[in-house]
Amino acid sequence: MSGYIGNTPENIISNLGSRYLYGLRRTDNGELFVGKLDQLSATDSLELNKPGLSQDNFNNFQEGQDFFEGRNINHNLVYENLNYEQFKWDDKNIFYYVNDEGQLVARVSQAYTYDDSISSDGLGQ
Repeated sequence: MSGYIGNTPENIISNLGSRYLYGLRRTDNGELFVGKLDQLSATDSLELNKPGLSQDNFNNFQEGQDFFEGRNINHNLVYENLNYEQFKWDDKNIFYYVNDEGQLVARVSQAYTYDDSISSDGLGQ
């Protein structure tokens, strides 16, 4: 048993609200990309805005606030620099992938190994 001075890891996690941030984007070719950020990881990062003019940035990001309005009714981007058209917060560790039947699958707390060789990086024009 370990002794703690100050906050325990459990106390820190419970005060985060939602630990994971998930971002969803698609390319003009229809490829889907999901980004995931673990707030307790020292190495995770998620770029919300791409480099560009500041007026094309999404500036209303708030921890714990989900966002689903990255495209308008005509399916055009609302914020040109926004890297993820939708994002949500969750306290569950979810692994999203598309299975062999073309269905989007979500695994909760069950790791999935992604094959990075079957799609583009989704960043090119």
